[in-house]
Amino acid sequence: MQIYWTKINKIIEETPEVKTYLLDCPEDFTWEEGSHTHFALEGFNAGDKPNRSLIRHMSISTLPHENSIGITTRIREQCSEFKTILRNLEVGNEVAIFKTHSNVPLKREDKNVYLLSSGVGLATFRPLVLDYFERDDNVNQIHSLNIDSSKDFLFTDIFESAPDKKFVSQFVDNRKDYYEEVKNLAADKDGLFYVVGSDEFLVQNIEVLREQGIKPEQIMLDKHEQELPEFLSFDLSI
Repeated sequence: MQIYWTKINKIIEETPEVKTYLLDCPEDFTWEEGSHTHFALEGFNAGDKPNRSLIRHMSISTLPHENSIGITTRIREQCSEFKTILRNLEVGNEVAIFKTHSNVPLKREDKNVYLLSSGVGLATFRPLVLDYFERDDNVNQIHSLNIDSSKDFLFTDIFESAPDKKFVSQFVDNRKDYYEEVKNLAADKDGLFYVVGSDEFLVQNIEVLREQGIKPEQIMLDKHEQELPEFLSFDLSI
């Protein structure tokens, strides 16, 4: 396993609670849209075993041509040891990235694509939308729906409806409106539904989509293949 040590080159305050850390790209480091990586802080591999409290599974919120690896995360006032250390890091500090992989690349199957996310989960979808804007081959249209109760919506410069690009972006701040809209979107029985958020959020969305007749193979989750059955193979009659 290759561990890439790299430096923070910029810290962007997206909202009062959300920061994006832009990292230098190591020479042979590559990734694609929808990728996640293991993001680790100094000292994580100092002992005999990796210190898991200094490692987090994070989405990469940028594309390679942006020349920085973007890690976008919410840091609340009361937070974990990992987030506390992260909050105090500065430009020039070193961090590590390893085990990078994409579970949710943009499928180009001449279908409508629906991106369902909660809060900072939108960071996973930012590269998919940018990739679509640059090359819309074999994607009919994209509709993004994000719920964020903080009302500090993310990436509003990119997640802005653009009819000429066949892109719709919706933000809601409550569950009732969100799930009503998911039901409306699920009227498209041939669409592809990407879902990113907490495990509880995934389960709730899958239940709503399955009740509306959406099949498991139409639902894309940012999970390893072996984890998918745990979320997608439940009996609707239960």
